[in-house]
Amino acid sequence: MSDLAFDALLCDLDNVIRFFDLDEVTRQEEAAGIAPGTTMEIAFAPERDLPLLLGRISRDEWAASIAEALAARVPGPQAVALAAAFTHTPSRVDQQVVELLGRVRRSVPVVLVTNATVWLDDDLARLGLTGLADDVVNSSRVRIAKPDAGIYEIAAARAGVPAHRCAFVDDSRANVEAARRAGMTAVLYRDISDLRRLVAPLVGEVAPSPAKEMRTGPRG
Repeated sequence: MSDLAFDALLCDLDNVIRFFDLDEVTRQEEAAGIAPGTTMEIAFAPERDLPLLLGRISRDEWAASIAEALAARVPGPQAVALAAAFTHTPSRVDQQVVELLGRVRRSVPVVLVTNATVWLDDDLARLGLTGLADDVVNSSRVRIAKPDAGIYEIAAARAGVPAHRCAFVDDSRANVEAARRAGMTAVLYRDISDLRRLVAPLVGEVAPSPAKEMRTGPRG
């Protein structure tokens, strides 16, 4: 065992490394006369979101379900267009986080632990993130989603490190609390300073001062 505070870093993907651009969805919602965020609320309703994250439905099936629910509020063609825009939302990468994780990986294994879709590998390749981590624990592949305790066990095993020697970073409070129950050092992510404080001993930086907590979107 090393002298470090932890021997593996388990890191969330969305709202930590990858961020989605919903401008086009918002534009279509406003044109359709519905409140911005309506499509997201429908898409991430448990009856749609959980089957998606457990790999039980395809992107087309997800889009069809979203469009069906939206059709009660907007005309059918607009519902279909909104569902298509949402399920193909473009994304960007925080390169500062990517660079920092690369430095961390020189000292300890880095494993992505994400509630994601069956097409995640394609997304990672398109974003240039295929080699970012030593392993990826994708809920739709392991058929367990955060905050279920099982996904933390899988992640620790993939890292080759006992759970109590793992650090975990996520933007969802529920996921962070579950990691703590699993015995991990867990940090709620609001911006890169949270990650920098955690990994400062590994990368030789002075830890930044804590910042005030900020609200984020509903997806973790």
